[in-house]
Amino acid sequence: MIIVREPTTSGKIIEMAEPFFGLRIKLAVDVTKEILAGGGELHFDCEQLLLDDGSQQENIWGADWYPLTKEVGFESIINIRPRQQNMTMGVRDLQLKARIEKIVRYLLEVM
Repeated sequence: MIIVREPTTSGKIIEMAEPFFGLRIKLAVDVTKEILAGGGELHFDCEQLLLDDGSQQENIWGADWYPLTKEVGFESIINIRPRQQNMTMGVRDLQLKARIEKIVRYLLEVM
């Protein structure tokens, strides 16, 4: 797992996608710091890496990056947030969803 703070390299993308045979990268995205952690087997693992780095839990959202299709997924157990009016695994707030996607694409859309 790594924290990505600036646009990354294709080598790092391959490394992060390794647990899922290059098809998917599980992510935790800090929408305030505009950074992400990726490469864990669970979104929770990535979230913990960001928390250990000083991120606040309410700013971290789970997502997936599909390197082959360059798509962003928004389903994760860490997204269930009754306190933040997100009752499902998917990110329901369209502005938040767009913000997550913008960060993911900026940092990972290098291949």
